[in-house]
Amino acid sequence: MGGSPAGAVSQALDRFKALLSREEYAQLLAELERPLPQALRINPLKINPAEAIQAWAERYHWTLKPVYYEPAGWQVESSPGPISQTIEHRLGFYYIQDAASMLPATLFDLDPARQPLILDMAASPGGKTTHLASRSGDQGLIIANDASLSRLPALRIVLKNWSAYHTAITHYPGEILGDWLPEKFDCVLLDAPCSMQGLRSTESHPMRSITDNEKLGLAQRQGRLLQSAFKAVRPGGQVVYSTCTLTPEEDEAVLDALLAHFPGLAEVEDISRHFPQPVPALTSDGGSRQFDPSVTRAARLWPHRLGTSGFFAALIRKQGSLDLPRAPFDQKAKPASRTTTALTSSQQAELLSRLSQAYGFDFFQQVEQDGLVLARGPAIHHTVPIYAQPSSFETHFPGLRVQSLGLLFGEETPDGFVLSHEWATRFGQHFNAGRYLIADDQIPAWISGEDLPGLSLPASPETRIVIVTDAPGRNLGRGKIQRDRLRNLLPKNSL
Repeated sequence: MGGSPAGAVSQALDRFKALLSREEYAQLLAELERPLPQALRINPLKINPAEAIQAWAERYHWTLKPVYYEPAGWQVESSPGPISQTIEHRLGFYYIQDAASMLPATLFDLDPARQPLILDMAASPGGKTTHLASRSGDQGLIIANDASLSRLPALRIVLKNWSAYHTAITHYPGEILGDWLPEKFDCVLLDAPCSMQGLRSTESHPMRSITDNEKLGLAQRQGRLLQSAFKAVRPGGQVVYSTCTLTPEEDEAVLDALLAHFPGLAEVEDISRHFPQPVPALTSDGGSRQFDPSVTRAARLWPHRLGTSGFFAALIRKQGSLDLPRAPFDQKAKPASRTTTALTSSQQAELLSRLSQAYGFDFFQQVEQDGLVLARGPAIHHTVPIYAQPSSFETHFPGLRVQSLGLLFGEETPDGFVLSHEWATRFGQHFNAGRYLIADDQIPAWISGEDLPGLSLPASPETRIVIVTDAPGRNLGRGKIQRDRLRNLLPKNSL
């Protein structure tokens, strides 16, 4: 069922009016008259968030408001230009994300030192996966799964731009993962497919009218997915269930059903400390159904409470084992994984030594301390990709087919090895060599994807692939030194 966004909001308001006091309903209507501020979340894998936000606010004349529960998150209340058009956004130094959507990943107790195993059950387009990578320090391993094949390209692009390498992308129905991988994960995020009745129509979450039958069908699927998520988490581990809708059938009712299905084993944790004011979930659906009292420990973000889109999130602790047998993988209908072959230890050491000398950065230490292995992929037009892959994957998930694993490290070409854009933007600011400074008046042409001719280039550089920087020290991606120009190697999808 379609309908205009305004009509969808009106329909939803009719349903939600009975869930609020008269005073709060008036506040909600007033809030919906105000534009929703855009928000961004800084990538700590590439830059120090505290230093970055101050520099960007000055450079782009932003007026900012912090997101209460996410230190790296900011609402941009005013900006002379689109926040999507900066070089920092294009190179993955921040991700544009509604403030409400930053909530789920903040709820987990994540300790990078423990190298957690994390499942993002419905991951595309990848914003919350990048948040999990940030909060875990890109340690451990994240399985980023999505049941929709058409949504995987967006997930790949977002993870590449974030430069996270402890990730694997899989393509399975989330409902089966709890049986395939019972009690395997420390944390499971289920940001469930929903009706998107969040009262704020955005490009990523458009409002539309929805029937009662559609809501019922969604709620039933959400229930199956949440049960699967609960099976997949280890005893003592945590599940976050979230939606970008405010319909009780898809929020509190789904959570209430999980508690009834696993009595004494599923505990809803109190997350009120994350907020400057109370944002409790509902005690009932507004009709005859009363929810378990612990359901109110979840968070219901009405737009007028914190100035966000409508959102729901709950943190669930698993209090004991379900003693589930593991079902065998049934992957006959799935495409084969991309095959890679690990470099020998001497090949890996030789490559890392050459790169360390060229860039004044200890690649060997970085690869070793982060538990990565370098592996060749299939050749494409005389170019052989080299991937940095988490060595822990085969230990924890032998036999699980993936759509992609790890992060592109670089490419072997007829002209030599070319360090990847992903590694260059993540670590380039730490390089002590192999950098090239361009003038301020050259920056517009560079970030538009143009080559820079007529430059004074070193005659015999240690490497022809350089990290391009400007006077403030910004990482502006890679360039290739050629005889008469600096060739622009910014990826087309970052322009």
